[in-house]
Amino acid sequence: MKIKKIALVVSLSVFTSVAAAKDAQVVVQDGIEVKPIPGYYKLASKEKIDHEASLQYAGMLQKAEQAGALVPDDHPQVRRLRAIAARMMPYASRWNPDAAQWKWEVNLFNSKQVNAFCMPGGRIGFFSGILTTLKLTDDEVAAIMGHEVAHALREHSRGQMLKSTGTSVLARLAGAGASAWFGIDPRVTDTIAQYGSQAASLKFSRDDERESDLIGLDLAARAGFDPRAGIVLWKKMASLNKGQPPAWMSTHPGGKERIAIMNQHMNVLLPLYARAKGTTPARLPPYRGAPAAAR
Repeated sequence: MKIKKIALVVSLSVFTSVAAAKDAQVVVQDGIEVKPIPGYYKLASKEKIDHEASLQYAGMLQKAEQAGALVPDDHPQVRRLRAIAARMMPYASRWNPDAAQWKWEVNLFNSKQVNAFCMPGGRIGFFSGILTTLKLTDDEVAAIMGHEVAHALREHSRGQMLKSTGTSVLARLAGAGASAWFGIDPRVTDTIAQYGSQAASLKFSRDDERESDLIGLDLAARAGFDPRAGIVLWKKMASLNKGQPPAWMSTHPGGKERIAIMNQHMNVLLPLYARAKGTTPARLPPYRGAPAAAR
């Protein structure tokens, strides 16, 4: 009887040890999963794209300054944008090691456009309209900045160029094949092929947007900005974009889809934000953003 008891205790001990070892091997995902940049992107010259972006950005600054549309460095909103960027950019190299060497630039253009961008190499631009029309909090600015920066970090412009070229060539070949096989006027099949190519490019763009949404919120959360601001932000954007074409006809996913995807990833985004704030997700207060201005 004693032998059976000893065997039972030993068995339980072994089982507990194995279970503990397995638990020790479980790694909780640290934010949004980092995926490698597709290898085929190397087919497009990174140096050429960066050089062209540099020239284009410099030209924009020059023209804006000449037109009196470049907001000066000492303006409170410029300082605000640069302060937000300074908090976020130290985390950028997680998504692209080259970003550690980028010379980040942040400028504000005096325009009613509700828009922002980030060119390859870390050249960021905001239009004043997006700040005033949407009444953006710092958290919401961080969500937008993170989204635009993510496009540059993941080299979406380089990938999009290659994808667009590739789908166009394949579509034309498919059109030529259909023309020869079915005896259809080549001009007709070529037109159909081009529509197919454009639709494929739109999908690629929507995929890039989804990725940038999540990476942008990851960057913001690590820097201590509330990722739930992304949800409030896209609700504001949706209220401004009524009457836009359906999501499947756009380069951007629909607002409801974006919000749903963000909500699905809050389980990994909120811990990043809580950690930056020195607390736990359960202790975080609810997020409340200012409503968008009426148009």
